Amino acid sequence: MTVFSELIKTRYSVRTFKALPVEDAILTQVLEAGRLAPTACNNQPQRIKIITSPEDLTKIDACTPCRFGAPAVLLVCYDKSICWRSPFDGMLSGVVDASIVTTHIMLAAHEVGLGACWVMYFDQVQVTALFGLGENIVPVAMLPLGYPAESAAPNESRRQRQALDKLLI
Repeated sequence: MTVFSELIKTRYSVRTFKALPVEDAILTQVLEAGRLAPTACNNQPQRIKIITSPEDLTKIDACTPCRFGAPAVLLVCYDKSICWRSPFDGMLSGVVDASIVTTHIMLAAHEVGLGACWVMYFDQVQVTALFGLGENIVPVAMLPLGYPAESAAPNESRRQRQALDKLLI
């Protein structure tokens, strides 16, 4: 089995974290994976807010119950003013671009021993207002991030996957 295969098979959504802060060098390494993620036409519209201060974590808690006690949250957004736009239907690439970036970050976090959980359950309007994101910045995902607690474990439903032939059309 390749390193990548092992990585994607063992990564899971961590919902219990140690109170330890994430070191700046480790955070930079994880963010670098997001910087290198592919985006439509390489426009790189992703914008990521690093949230670690107690005051800002309290703001996150006001927007979602899904921080899970993580010492850091990465708010992954896109700048709609620089996204690629499909000439066929006008759709912006931002959500897809931010999702690819988020996936890269989650896998990089797992590789360095951090846990993360992709959270979409938050009030976008409230997040935008509390963090002063501006009209062109659209939040897509929150990634509570930190060292998994000893009690952290994959949810049993994670192992349930449909057969490949069920996914093909």
